[in-house]
Amino acid sequence: MLSISGSREELAAWLATEDEGRIQALLSAALSQKTALLGDSVHLRGLIELSNICNKNCLYCGIRSGNARVERYDLTDEQVLEAAGFAQKARYGSLVIQSGERRSGAFTRRITALVREIKRRTNNKLGITLSCGEQPLEVYREWFEAGAHRYLLRIESSNPDVYARLHPQDGSHGYEARLEALYRLKEAGYQTGTGVMIGLPHQTEYDLADDLLFFKHFDADMVGMGPYLEHADTPFYALRDSLWPQAKRLQMTLKMIALLRLMMKDINIAATTALQVLDAYGREKAVLAGANIIMPNMTLSAVRHNYQIYNNKPGIHDDAELSKTHLEQNLDRMGIRIGWDEWGDSQHFGSRKTKNPD
Repeated sequence: MLSISGSREELAAWLATEDEGRIQALLSAALSQKTALLGDSVHLRGLIELSNICNKNCLYCGIRSGNARVERYDLTDEQVLEAAGFAQKARYGSLVIQSGERRSGAFTRRITALVREIKRRTNNKLGITLSCGEQPLEVYREWFEAGAHRYLLRIESSNPDVYARLHPQDGSHGYEARLEALYRLKEAGYQTGTGVMIGLPHQTEYDLADDLLFFKHFDADMVGMGPYLEHADTPFYALRDSLWPQAKRLQMTLKMIALLRLMMKDINIAATTALQVLDAYGREKAVLAGANIIMPNMTLSAVRHNYQIYNNKPGIHDDAELSKTHLEQNLDRMGIRIGWDEWGDSQHFGSRKTKNPD
């Protein structure tokens, strides 16, 4: 089994290598590690994109508050509950509720009510992950007590300078605030996930090595990281000519996943949808590099095109059933087994809580 010491220099060297033999050895070692410890199946989280209304104005994001060209939407409660019913019927085991970031009493109460009703209607059979941005500790606790038990909040970049370049300096974005929110999630009891974008303008292999070390230091339970993809209605689009080629962004993402699997053997690692833009089998290739989570989209096809953080989002004309069919076909072609009806919780979280009980 390939051993990774996890030094900054070693990680940067792996990320910089273009030796196909070494890269394949890395990916194979990560897959072997995942299979040995977590099994050979991938767990599914049905994705519900609740709303593209967002109070943040991130400079890379297609649903940023400053983008006047996007049509804003809110799914109705019944649409969300119908999607949850589909997830249970489809035997996904878990779902994710994702939205643009909002802080208001009405938004908090709505998420609380939806989580409780999903738990009631499914007899607590569905696991629930939330991804609704930075919130106060009391909000995180309220949603946790309602029944959500996993939360994804990407750090975006562990380099404070890179993070600052991703956001307007308007007082509503801050690296320390994002970091504090991640620690709040742990305090509230969640399996806590974070992640970064790979291939940002002027990002280096050392920046990405530091991201891997950040995950280790933070002791993340799950990680969702994918290639940076540009959106035409953002300030960052002007930097598109400075980006790594798409093929390199794909390869770097696969190497990041493999290195993280060898560094943090028992965490959950997601194969993100953005990989499909770069390769029709991008998500499946990520699973074969050590990822163990995929999030098939269940959002209504009528609004999917309005939740585009990046251009050319795949499957925007599909419905939940078609997304499921396409994913099953791809996984079958690549010889990947699905863990049906399983929450697929992070083993790392369980061992972390055993070592550090409240």
